[in-house]
Amino acid sequence: MAPRTWLLALAAALALLNRGARSATFTIANGCGYTVWPGLLSSAGSAPLPTTGFALAPGESRAVAAPAGWSGRLWGRTLCAADAATGRFACATGECGSGGVQCNGGGAATPATLAEFTLDGSGGLDFFDVSLVDGYNLPMVITPTASSSSSGKCAATGCAAELNAACPAGLRVDAAADGPVACRSACDAFGDAQYCCSGAYGSPAACRPSAYSQFFKAACPRAYSYAYDDATSTFTCAAGTTDYTVTFCPGVPTSVKSTGQNPQAAGLPQQANNGTTMVFFGGNAQPSSAATAAAATNLLVAVAVTTAVALSSQLL
Repeated sequence: MAPRTWLLALAAALALLNRGARSATFTIANGCGYTVWPGLLSSAGSAPLPTTGFALAPGESRAVAAPAGWSGRLWGRTLCAADAATGRFACATGECGSGGVQCNGGGAATPATLAEFTLDGSGGLDFFDVSLVDGYNLPMVITPTASSSSSGKCAATGCAAELNAACPAGLRVDAAADGPVACRSACDAFGDAQYCCSGAYGSPAACRPSAYSQFFKAACPRAYSYAYDDATSTFTCAAGTTDYTVTFCPGVPTSVKSTGQNPQAAGLPQQANNGTTMVFFGGNAQPSSAATAAAATNLLVAVAVTTAVALSSQLL
């Protein structure tokens, strides 16, 4: 073999080995106006990530390399601080119970918005989603970046809407000095089998969307809203050629204010009677302005929905 041919073959082999060792890179970005402490948890049997938690100031981002075949989840912790007397670190939302910035194998306490990944899965695909099944604490979007043409349902997904202020009273989590800071799922709040898709409701046929899950689905159509919400909420990209950006609080006007009205979640009107609209991401309409389109990453699109996004008292 000629020297140049041998060198090219060696370079190709090394490239393949390197790709096999690094399945994907997660770039975790904070678009919020406050510090977020990402938490990261590997599934049982998955190789650990190089970190399980850190702080991200507003505007900061950090890359985390994931090994081949990794599966697990990541989330954002908010309102965190170390106790002045004990030094124990704790967070108002997304708390992982480790007592430190690193979660060290601890998962997110509910409610928390979750990004879930299985890399190098069936059919040579990465599987990913944003889940509100365990509730919601802050906006989050996953944007894939493929280095070559990708297969599967390779698209951005997530929940860019700020839902805490609009959360139905029975699900709302309030902090004394900060107001509403998170929104529980109906399963977490009430524990009923019909909301948890357990017992007699433990199948897709038996467990159907509830008024509570539809509150989340109406605002965030691409996110999981209950356990069997697979059809519209699981996304796939080619394994080994796709990296992912996970952004907390994408830079869009997504704050939602509650009016106490019933949103009729499965069919929200596009405009309130007073003409007021709010922009959400994840629907099928096109962005309404160039600024919104730029903030929508490469796929999430805007839909106008009424500001009446809290469930009525009859649902509580």
